[in-house]
Amino acid sequence: MALSKLPLSTIFFLFCTSLFTISQVLSSKIAVAQIKDQQDNEPFVGINIGVDVSNLMSATELVSLLQFQKVTHIRLYDADPDMLKALAKTKIRVIISVPNNQLIAIGSSNATAASWIGKNVLAYYPQTVITAIAVGDEVLTTVPSSAPLLVPAIESLYSALVAANLHNQIMISTPHSASIILDPFPPSQAFFNQSWSSVMQPLLKFLSKTGSPLMMNLYPYYVFMQNKGVVPLENSLFKPLTPSKEMVDPNTLLHYTNVFDAMVDAAYYSMKNLNFTDVVVLVTESGWPSKGDSKEPYATIDNADTYNSNMIKHVLDQSGTPLHPEITSSVYLYELFNEDLRSPPVSEANWGLFYANATPVYLLHVSGGGTFLANDTTNQTYCIAMDGVDSRTLQAALDWACGPGRTNCSEIQPGENCYQPNNVKNHASYAFDSYYQKEGRAAGSCDFKGVAMITTTDPSKCCVLYYALNSHRSLMLFSPNLRSIFFLFGKCWQVMEVVYFLEAMPYQSTNFVCSKKITNNTRTVMNTTTPSNAAGGSRLLSIRSSRVSAMDRALQAFLTIIFSISLHIPFVVS
Repeated sequence: MALSKLPLSTIFFLFCTSLFTISQVLSSKIAVAQIKDQQDNEPFVGINIGVDVSNLMSATELVSLLQFQKVTHIRLYDADPDMLKALAKTKIRVIISVPNNQLIAIGSSNATAASWIGKNVLAYYPQTVITAIAVGDEVLTTVPSSAPLLVPAIESLYSALVAANLHNQIMISTPHSASIILDPFPPSQAFFNQSWSSVMQPLLKFLSKTGSPLMMNLYPYYVFMQNKGVVPLENSLFKPLTPSKEMVDPNTLLHYTNVFDAMVDAAYYSMKNLNFTDVVVLVTESGWPSKGDSKEPYATIDNADTYNSNMIKHVLDQSGTPLHPEITSSVYLYELFNEDLRSPPVSEANWGLFYANATPVYLLHVSGGGTFLANDTTNQTYCIAMDGVDSRTLQAALDWACGPGRTNCSEIQPGENCYQPNNVKNHASYAFDSYYQKEGRAAGSCDFKGVAMITTTDPSKCCVLYYALNSHRSLMLFSPNLRSIFFLFGKCWQVMEVVYFLEAMPYQSTNFVCSKKITNNTRTVMNTTTPSNAAGGSRLLSIRSSRVSAMDRALQAFLTIIFSISLHIPFVVS
């Protein structure tokens, strides 16, 4: 039928329908193009998220923590639906994983692979930026019986991505243990364990064809522990070396200033021995434990801080490796949380940068690294008592700090400024930090047999605020429960703002720093009960108890809402 013979209303309807269809297609293409633009052209540092953690926070809280810590790349060990929902529209790039126990089913059935992609990828992409799928984890060395189905599983999942037209947006690979590489130093002599040639040859062929990376889990910590006396600690921690301490590959005369670069180049040489030179290395795990048992003396907070801080700097410097200075491998640090449910040795539960309650195990020190992953940009750190420690253990540590530790604990004695709140945890935090500062914030001075942790919140400020909250005339109008709201929220600077808002008087926050001491002028301001003018005093004194009670309830509800909002604002990062 000729277009001119159609009614005008029909033509208009077809025109609108066409516009809608075009807009839908364009918006879809724009979304994909935006994600392609987000594909990383520069090396990055991401982090692994293990979940063998007691009292693990919710997915929403976890994502808020990631945003607050400026984390842009994460790797999950599964495809947790709550996490994938919470990550939507955050722009955080995520590697999802096929657990080892699902390999056989996926490797044996294309339909199962397609179903897995539909359930774990298509249901969330592109709102959740899934950049890669890690198929299994160290399969060759942990579940060798599943090795024959590893490549078939990868190929089946890839076919499902092709069917969904996502094969150019989402990569597929599988993480390997460094132990699949034999004779790793000198790197030029490294080669893959030949018993796995039947897997590595087709795998590398697939990675080369699809432009996917070789995923490697590389731990200089284990290299050092297994080669003590041969590999210097400085080489393992990225510390500056004199030329005489640099490792030299006798075949290439390349100089290696750190173990990590040697491990990466060993992977490149191993691939070269199988005639593959176009596959890049992606380091899916690397880190250093902060605590170990008696057989792990080098698992310390100082070494963990040094390794991870230097690792981040090494990636951000984009210096590559001696073999490939033009290629800098991206790295996923292991890991976000201390996984306290992991089996011994002790170090297994102490690889994290944070405890389960989101407080840092230690602060990184990366100049130019911004606030990424609790990086200490101010060099202002403090030591406080950990949550969940029984009072008897805390009391013993407190007694040591105030006794043999020679800490000045006068401010937490009865009647003194920091005596309240009168409980062992707050007294211990004060004493721990006094000792920590006295020792110059030296490594190991905030431990107290594992009951203390480092933070960026000054505990000495809170004692003054507590004193203020129970002394100011404006707050004394309200019940103790209402006054305690301020202190329990733990945001000292916010508390001070509200105190002075209620007091309606100018102030200088420096008066309330309370560096273990409170000035006489400040004490006078806090203890004063004389109103600024007679009329004001009459009005305050004339308030009836019923009215006070009503104000109390109203203000309690109001402040609860305000504090709830203010506590969440810092976690919202565009």
